[in-house]
Amino acid sequence: MVDTANSTVVGPSIVINGNLQGDEDLTILGRVEGSISLTKTLNVEQSGVVKAEVSVRNAVVSGVIVGNVTATDSVEITDAGRMVGDIRAPRVIIVDGARFRGAVDMGNLEAPRASAPLPARKTERTALSRPAAAPARPGATRPALPEKRPALAPTMVAK
Repeated sequence: MVDTANSTVVGPSIVINGNLQGDEDLTILGRVEGSISLTKTLNVEQSGVVKAEVSVRNAVVSGVIVGNVTATDSVEITDAGRMVGDIRAPRVIIVDGARFRGAVDMGNLEAPRASAPLPARKTERTALSRPAAAPARPGATRPALPEKRPALAPTMVAK
């Protein structure tokens, strides 16, 4: 249900070609082509079709958007929503069943910083603290070779 008291509505039979700018919510039931720039929320309902570059605080897509969406807060594509284009927003919600083709950029995701640097540790190396040589590896076991003995010459005893 659309709250018309707090939102401008583009009705289902309305087609707008051009640039839309505003400081209030916008609900689209019809068709908009061009660009949309709002300081509040864009709602594209199931019957709504937007072919535009979009810059808003929040976007909720239950219809179709073809174009890139930049939001300062969030973009949500509902299970009935379809979008082709890139999303740039700190929060992105793509509900199971939604259809989306594009890239998502959630801003600079920096690694968390440590609260205070750790003090440097002084290390000393002595002869005892050196790592031992690599442990000896047992060789493959081989059968012992028979001892070599000089051959005895056959002796002949004459009788």
